[in-house]
Amino acid sequence: MSSVPPSAAALTALASTRPAPAGAALLRSALHTRRLVLLKALLVRARSERDAVDPGVFRRFETSWRLLEQVERRCPGVVRDVLDYPTTGLWLAVALTGRTGPSLDRHLGRLESLAVTAALRAGRPLDLAVEAPDGLLSLPGVGRLRLRGPGPVRIRARSRVVRLYDESAPYAAPTVLLLTDRGGGTLVGRGPDWAGLPVLPGSTARLDDLDPYRVPPGGFGDPVRTATDHAATDRSGWAAHWRAAQDLLARVDADRAAEISRGVRALVPLEPTGPRSVGATMSAAPGAVLTSPAAGAPDLAETLVHEIHHSKLATLHELFPLYASGRTALHRVGWRPDPRPVAGVFQGAYAHLALADLWRRAAASPRAPGSWRRYAGQQFDDIHDQVGEALAILVQSDELTTEGREFAVGMAGHHASLGGRPPHRAWSHCV
Repeated sequence: MSSVPPSAAALTALASTRPAPAGAALLRSALHTRRLVLLKALLVRARSERDAVDPGVFRRFETSWRLLEQVERRCPGVVRDVLDYPTTGLWLAVALTGRTGPSLDRHLGRLESLAVTAALRAGRPLDLAVEAPDGLLSLPGVGRLRLRGPGPVRIRARSRVVRLYDESAPYAAPTVLLLTDRGGGTLVGRGPDWAGLPVLPGSTARLDDLDPYRVPPGGFGDPVRTATDHAATDRSGWAAHWRAAQDLLARVDADRAAEISRGVRALVPLEPTGPRSVGATMSAAPGAVLTSPAAGAPDLAETLVHEIHHSKLATLHELFPLYASGRTALHRVGWRPDPRPVAGVFQGAYAHLALADLWRRAAASPRAPGSWRRYAGQQFDDIHDQVGEALAILVQSDELTTEGREFAVGMAGHHASLGGRPPHRAWSHCV
């Protein structure tokens, strides 16, 4: 995407896994640039395959594109926020790879929801009817309206009040959304058929159990993992777990707690698969952490730190490739029973280096619970050596790009700075 290398300060900050403004700014810029490229690619595809797209779908797609452009000229920050929301990335990935026909038509219709969301958040007056596939109108990052029939939905917005009319239930009272502030507003709704996305305590992250693009169609992974249905989500429980994990991180590493608050835009509940939480990220949706219910605050805190580093590295790799694609060499790493390609070694080493940093601080912190200090010290001992072995593979590999090798060397430098077992003083606090 760019031939200009990142600044040395940004690359060093990211390689160390430590939160820093230079690294965060680079990743935000990379993410948005990538979204714009993919959105333009979808426009090109829709127009080049126009004859195979339903005429009504294509007309709404073009109308939505113009609306998005109009809002962007007035409130670029709002449009950027909507485009950079994690589910937008997954939508683009699915739409660009979907088969021509009804599937593509369905994905193209999503642009209408994005454009309307941006317009409403920007306080733009509207009076239009929008489609609602499967009787659901999803506003990304905001919430979802369940219709009593096939729709469509008539949207009327004036000043700070938005009314959503279910045209399949003409005598039903409208759902009302209120814009809490102009120029980047938050929409808050009420009504029996409306479900909004709650903001998690102390952050701007949403607990997203509604968006149809929060996981790929049909789930992901092996075994297949699926999102928890909204009706089965314990929202208050998730909020309490999030708060406890954030409080725990703040006790031992305030910078990491702040990074999680800023960097995680969506927490997506997954169906439970065992006694410990299972976390995941998708390269197409940086900023989303997908996880099953946590066993406790340390469990969720570690999952958040681990997964946000997968997102960080995936975003950087999209901007400046760190390793070559198409190579078949496999390598053994300590945290997996199966041999991994260089991409897996890189991702695993980076996420586990961040955990090693966290565990060392937790083991040395008198503010951490004694049980976590003991556990963190044991985990640090195990993972420190495993990461060191993986980094040796990376720095000696001919599969890395110049930027990738520099990054791996920076990781190795931070790994060395962690030293061995945390200071003995910390262990005296373990009870």
